[in-house]
Amino acid sequence: MNWFQDLLTNPNSIAHIVALYSFVIAAGVLLGKIKFFGISLGVTFVLFVGILVGHFGFTGNPAILSFLQDFGLILFVFCIGLQVGPSFFSSFKKGGITMNLLAVGIVALNITVALVMYYALQGRVELPMMVGILCGAVTNTPGLGAANEALQQLSYQGPEIAMGYACAYPLGVMGIILSLIVIRFICRVNLTQESEEIQRGEEANPHLKPYTISLRVENTALNGKNLLQVQTFLARDFVCTRIIQEGHMNTPNANTVLHIGDLMFIVCAEDDSEAIMAFIGPKVEDVNWNDPSYQEKPMVSRRILITQPNINGKTLGELHFSSMYGVNVTRVNRSGMDLFAARQLTLQVGDRVMVVGPQDAIERVANLLGNQLKRLDHPNIVTIFIGILCGILFGSLPIAIPGMPTPVKLGLAGGPLIISILIGRFGHKVKLVTYTTMSANLMLREVGLVLFLASVGIKAGENFVQTVVEGDGLLYVGIGFLITFIPLIIIGMIARWHHKINYYTLMGLIAGSNTDPPALAYANQVSGNDAPAVGYSTVYPLTMFLRILTAQLLILLLA
Repeated sequence: MNWFQDLLTNPNSIAHIVALYSFVIAAGVLLGKIKFFGISLGVTFVLFVGILVGHFGFTGNPAILSFLQDFGLILFVFCIGLQVGPSFFSSFKKGGITMNLLAVGIVALNITVALVMYYALQGRVELPMMVGILCGAVTNTPGLGAANEALQQLSYQGPEIAMGYACAYPLGVMGIILSLIVIRFICRVNLTQESEEIQRGEEANPHLKPYTISLRVENTALNGKNLLQVQTFLARDFVCTRIIQEGHMNTPNANTVLHIGDLMFIVCAEDDSEAIMAFIGPKVEDVNWNDPSYQEKPMVSRRILITQPNINGKTLGELHFSSMYGVNVTRVNRSGMDLFAARQLTLQVGDRVMVVGPQDAIERVANLLGNQLKRLDHPNIVTIFIGILCGILFGSLPIAIPGMPTPVKLGLAGGPLIISILIGRFGHKVKLVTYTTMSANLMLREVGLVLFLASVGIKAGENFVQTVVEGDGLLYVGIGFLITFIPLIIIGMIARWHHKINYYTLMGLIAGSNTDPPALAYANQVSGNDAPAVGYSTVYPLTMFLRILTAQLLILLLA
């Protein structure tokens, strides 16, 4: 039985380390599915199982634990950056600016409350531990990783800040949901009216949704002009996919000449449709565009998947579909959302392009774009590890700040996060294929997260129970609740009373500002519409970035 004892207790055995992590992760994920008062903690329960086994003396070589912790953190934050990168900069447009400013306000107030509590308690809680409590209160695991990494730069020898994180986290999740309920009653929210407002907003706000109309050319100024000239005169982007001239249907291109009485089938942005009708001619309702008597060649429409890496980063205008292939692109579907096919739209691997034209021409376009689903089943490992390498190099650069004795480094969390956001948004400009299936991204992200949580829990477990039972564990819980609750109530009421933000959107904003999936799940259950998800996704990229960066800076600037 010596082999079994060695498997359980030898901290330097690779088999022991693998078995320990396998048990902690499997048990943590399974227990995390159990709901308490309708709320589950998800994979975060891996941390608590790690603390439990660490308390009973099951541990590993500290160097191996630290490696797995840091590598898991890098994988986690890098995959998050790849996911949020494409929407990071676009989230600041229009109403997103207000929502992101409110989210920044929540982040700033969280830090303010934490610092007020730190100075009010006159050193009873060390600053690193207060940062751990802050990360748990706002349910942000990457922030904990960034803080730990900053402490390693300072050769910190104090207690594991994961203990503060673990004490604050459960009530942090419940505090977010409690704040949503309190805001609802303080602001006297009528859920039915909020739902109707969301519905009216969706109907009244066309954005750039693809919109199809049939028009008859009646503007005499257009007689004899080609399609490119019409688009130039109008200064509105539209695609004419089919045109009927003298009883024959054709696929037009930029040089197609228009005549009075021509019938055009146009795809445009919905909010441009009125201007296009006023310029070209009236809308026609009774045209059957599928009537075979019009067609010399049968016209078909088909979605084509972009899988060719050399298409990545090119605009629609650069590919000259209408002039070279005799087809027209009407819309592009990206991540489940239809986009109008403007000439300046940049294509990415994974996009689905709607093409209209003769069958043989569409086949040529399909060969050009790839249209091979199997290619997307394989994650782009080269891009991932090039990004991680660049992120580590960037995170290791010393940044000198006046008044600080040592330069600041973004570290293993901040560096890969920033590089992954930039690669996710601009990678196509340097010929990097950044497309990764959602399942592959989630797999890498979750593997990184559970490795990090298990490592932190195992390392913190030795002294955790003593800290909670005999030490300041209950104090940590109380501090964490105040850090969670106070900023959300203040910003929530400002958002409702001053900015008139819809309650369902506000629920998503609050969940996103704490990067908290359980709160989003609760909001989705209450709302029954997409508004919470929109609010969550609008503020999530910036908030995640700020949570990671500020946790590290608090340690480096004040510790």
